[in-house]
Amino acid sequence: MPSEVDTSKWSGEGAFTQLVIERLRDLNMIRFLRVEDAPSTRSDADYNFISNEVFVAFVTRVRQERATRFGIVPVTRTITEPAATIQDLEAALTLLVDVGPPDYADDAMLQYLRTERVIPPYQTRGYKLVELLRIYEVGTPRRD
Repeated sequence: MPSEVDTSKWSGEGAFTQLVIERLRDLNMIRFLRVEDAPSTRSDADYNFISNEVFVAFVTRVRQERATRFGIVPVTRTITEPAATIQDLEAALTLLVDVGPPDYADDAMLQYLRTERVIPPYQTRGYKLVELLRIYEVGTPRRD
C-alpha cells in the first residue's frame, strides 16, 4: 500500500530527495510523508545549496493492555503506537543500494548530504550542487 505524500511546501528541487521519497513510498512501515523546503536553501554563482526536510508518519498498531483501576477494578485499555521508529527506518534505508546509510543519525533524525559538480552544456564554468536532506518523524520539532 503506497503511502500518502504531501509535497505542497516543496519546490521539487533535489534529485536525491526525489529518489528518497520514491523509496519511502515503497516501504510498508510508512503511511504518510510530508516534504518541505528548509529555510537554509540558497544559491550563489559557484554553488547551489538545496535543503529539504521530510516528515514521516509510521503505520500504527493497536494492542490491548490489561490494568487495574484504583488498584482493584480490572480494565482493558486500547493502546495505539507506531509500528516502527526512526532507527527502523534507518535500517531499511541502509539496505537500499541507491540510498545507503545516513551521514548522520540520532534518535529523532536522519541526515543525508550529497554533493556533485554540475557543468551545464556550452559553459566553461560549472557549479557545485550541495543537497542536504533531513528526515524526521511527524510531530518532532524543527531543528535550526
